[in-house]
Amino acid sequence: MSSANNPDLLSESPSPQNGNNATVQVNVFWFRRDLRLYDNHGLSKALRGSFPVVPIFIFDRNILDSCARDDGRVSFIHQQLTKIKQELQSWGSDLKVFYGTPIEALDQLRQNFSVQHLISNRDYEPYALDRDKAIMAHCQNQNIGFHQFKDQVIFETNEIVKDDGKPYVVYTPYSKKWLAQLQNNGSLKAYDIEPYKDKLLCTSFGPMPSLAQMGFISSDHKVLPYDYSQSMAQSYAAKRNFPGQTKGTSKLSPHLRFGTVSIRQIVTALRPIKDITLLKELIWREFFMQILWHFPHTVTQSFKPQYDRIQWRNDPEEFEAWKNGQTGYPLVDAGMRELNRTGYMHNRVRMLVASFLCKHLLIDWRWGEAYFAEKLLDYECSSNVGNWQWAAGSGVDAAPYFRIFNPMTQVDKFDKQKTYIKKWVPECDLPRYVKPIVDHKMARERCLETYKTALN
Repeated sequence: MSSANNPDLLSESPSPQNGNNATVQVNVFWFRRDLRLYDNHGLSKALRGSFPVVPIFIFDRNILDSCARDDGRVSFIHQQLTKIKQELQSWGSDLKVFYGTPIEALDQLRQNFSVQHLISNRDYEPYALDRDKAIMAHCQNQNIGFHQFKDQVIFETNEIVKDDGKPYVVYTPYSKKWLAQLQNNGSLKAYDIEPYKDKLLCTSFGPMPSLAQMGFISSDHKVLPYDYSQSMAQSYAAKRNFPGQTKGTSKLSPHLRFGTVSIRQIVTALRPIKDITLLKELIWREFFMQILWHFPHTVTQSFKPQYDRIQWRNDPEEFEAWKNGQTGYPLVDAGMRELNRTGYMHNRVRMLVASFLCKHLLIDWRWGEAYFAEKLLDYECSSNVGNWQWAAGSGVDAAPYFRIFNPMTQVDKFDKQKTYIKKWVPECDLPRYVKPIVDHKMARERCLETYKTALN
């Protein structure tokens, strides 16, 4: 797969294409997890080639067919594409939006254009890697150049490794090297497209598929505006652990997931700020990304193999109670109800609900990971898998298995006034509130014995 960084390659015509009679030669830029025009690496490189550029997006049925009809992520993507399409139209160009599989979309495009090069930004998740291998083979068969660029991270794949070339599996040394490399040679220069807008193909593609045409409806789960202002970043460390704080977190995660904001833009703004707590959260994201890239088996298998020997109870009724916020532990229930109703969950509470599922109920972390993948607006495979394995004790840099969050003392520490709890579990102090489905002390002892048996 080409990872060309030389824009001159996008000026060369590949060999004559198989069975293609179209005469208009174009480069195609494929939007994916980079839904913005500003500071878009791949789009900038595409516009510097010699051929007019056709921007496209593909609602990939390989992904969408497993989504709920009211999936908030699909609604959000549709809204962002509408904005991009409108802006491109104001420049005299347009966005072509497909609904189908990537290869079907590319073949359909080739009926009208002589596609010279396909350009995208890199994605590192397992499905994306498999998809792009198939696209690469298809492009080679059709004599189309396929080029990808780094855009959604500051450092990727093997760029932050140990001196011996091996990947880091502990966050702290990884983060120190990440920061040092940023200081030494981390370029954060924005990729400008303004001087090259005239390279966009002047055309109209008509309306994009509606949500209804793709079998979806508008979702009540809305992606909230992000905030990484100086004042927010400076107060982040003091506020981030308290879910009752209405403006305690940045809300950046779904925007990073879909690339509606530039990671370079964020890091540029955060670099001068002395307190780097928020910046370190971005490093955690890249840490988990490189873990998944180096160890793709961790999507379904424990990073520490011995943890796959754990005898999970996997009680389906208790799993339903956990999913529905009916465990009888107010902070756990508040988190799950927030997730179900909004697509968000505060990060401190995510740790608690994940620990509760794995440790108190002895339900396989993969069950929880799959439920979060279904519900979270900011779902990112690498972070979701990494954090669930952390909670279960089976992952890299994980909490020791004998560290079990107490769901009652967590309330005292992080929601003492029950501001967050009462918002989502208003009946928490009433007799009708559900009784705890498990006794904390018994569950803790049972967990320790189960883990000890499996790991010894």
